[in-house]
Amino acid sequence: MSYSSSFLYTTFSHISSHPQTPKRNARRLVSIRAAVSSEPESGKVAQKKPPEASTKPAPPKQLPKKPVYSMKKGQIVRVDKDKYLNSINYLSVGHPPYYKGLDYIYEDRGEVLDLKIFETGEYALIAWVGVPTAPAWLPTEMLIKSDRLDYERI
Repeated sequence: MSYSSSFLYTTFSHISSHPQTPKRNARRLVSIRAAVSSEPESGKVAQKKPPEASTKPAPPKQLPKKPVYSMKKGQIVRVDKDKYLNSINYLSVGHPPYYKGLDYIYEDRGEVLDLKIFETGEYALIAWVGVPTAPAWLPTEMLIKSDRLDYERI
């Protein structure tokens, strides 16, 4: 085994774990010197001074204002039946006139989960308590706030 270890040492002795840095050729380095202008100082074009910064400090960045909502999260609401039946929301669902399957939104309570202001107005995400349906985004103008927070479904 000593033969193989000496073989490896002699064969690869020129490879080092530390790479050698090549020597720099002094002729290749070029020094850069600034040339002195032969023009007189009076013949030079007047240099423009940068505009002085105004003494007024820059106005602080204004943070975007928080939107003011007409309701709060957790508010108990019902849907106004007349406003809903005459709205684009009812027409977009495609139910027949006076569809009885949506009576729970007028009779049962709903809870406001989230509020957002979209381009078309303020909307609330409503989930109905005790009714296994998905929450719906409805305009806040068609919602009726409930005064009582305690509610028992009949």
